[in-house]
Amino acid sequence: MTQKIVPNLWFNHDADDAAAFYAEVFPGATATIGAKYPDDLDNWQAPFAGKTLTIDLVIEGYRLLLINAGDEFRPNSSISFMLNFDPLLFDGAENARARLDAAWDKLAEGGRVLMPLETYPFSPHYGWVEDRYGVSWQLLLTNPEGEPRPFLIPQLMFSGPVQNKAKEAAEFYSSLFPDAGVGFIAPYTEQTGPADTGSVMFGEFRLAGQWFAMMDSAVEQDFTFTPGVSLEVSCADQEEIDRYWEALSMVPEAEQCGWLADKYGVSWQIIPANMGELMARPDAFAHMSEMKKLVIADF
Repeated sequence: MTQKIVPNLWFNHDADDAAAFYAEVFPGATATIGAKYPDDLDNWQAPFAGKTLTIDLVIEGYRLLLINAGDEFRPNSSISFMLNFDPLLFDGAENARARLDAAWDKLAEGGRVLMPLETYPFSPHYGWVEDRYGVSWQLLLTNPEGEPRPFLIPQLMFSGPVQNKAKEAAEFYSSLFPDAGVGFIAPYTEQTGPADTGSVMFGEFRLAGQWFAMMDSAVEQDFTFTPGVSLEVSCADQEEIDRYWEALSMVPEAEQCGWLADKYGVSWQIIPANMGELMARPDAFAHMSEMKKLVIADF
């Protein structure tokens, strides 16, 4: 199945280093330069001339895109990545746990532990860590008797101005995409910090056949969604671009080069499926820089 939605991670001049780091953390992962900046950039973009623009990172068949840019944004824990170490995928519980521990040790080096690696009611071995680049990972030893899930699943945490909006957002997103719907939800059974009774302690939803997780934060947070992690949607034609753009874009000042922010503050990139071909055209980068919604005919 083609991956329609690709999480994009924003890096501050160090996407090449990050790609090499992740390729070491995850055995079998691949990192390939997808695009480079033009050689003739002006003004504030000049330091990037000829350098890496994007890197395709594939971990256990799941594609992430690393963006090499400036210090305008940084990933945070509002969007993290759950890693399901399923004994069925890793040749038994002992091997799965060893793989989890090895990944944890590397991700935690130079990073920040958010929840220590230990036993919790929902898992015999779980931890949440923010790595040296600010990207958050939740490592989970999965119950092999449960319903199978992909190794990597993005999780959206709703806090601050969108606290207790997780279920509403999942239902909204599910209404826009094919092969979509809200799955399992474990609610809070009592008020827990800012999380209301009945809000989402943990939940799942599916968009275009891809699994996502969600939660309402049980702790007051001083951050929320930013372009540090965005969700790129590959569109077959201009009609599909227009449809997603109209449904999702709610912050006019965030509209730039195919980027938008929705009513929950989540950043999306709505792009044509043949973006690589379009960017190979003369002056394509300059043309794109002038657009808000991408218009294929204007490349």
